[in-house]
Amino acid sequence: MAKVLIIDDSAVMRKIIQRNIMQSGLLVDSFVEAGDGREGLEKATTGDVDLILCDWNMPNMTGIDFVKALRGSGQKNNIPIVMVTTEGSDAKIEEAKNSGANGYLTKPFTPEQLKAKLGNFLQIK
Repeated sequence: MAKVLIIDDSAVMRKIIQRNIMQSGLLVDSFVEAGDGREGLEKATTGDVDLILCDWNMPNMTGIDFVKALRGSGQKNNIPIVMVTTEGSDAKIEEAKNSGANGYLTKPFTPEQLKAKLGNFLQIK
């Protein structure tokens, strides 16, 4: 089963995302959490994760800077990154995809929307 890294500066939002994933029927074995892009970059490069869910607006290192740093490092380029954020403009979505994000989901979301977006990256029960 999969290990998912959730990068969001809100501990409550990280728990909400975890709960929604479990309710959606996606098969996830464990979760790793990070409070900003810098911490997320460390956990992504030193750990073994199968999917990264990343917020955009965070202190220390934003989500888009995290995506650029991870993709620019040449390490772990096979790990899918899905932005999970309130930033929903077409320009932001385009910027995320051009920076190396594999998907985009705007907050708030339902377990069904999460399943639809993450079903390409995770197995479904």
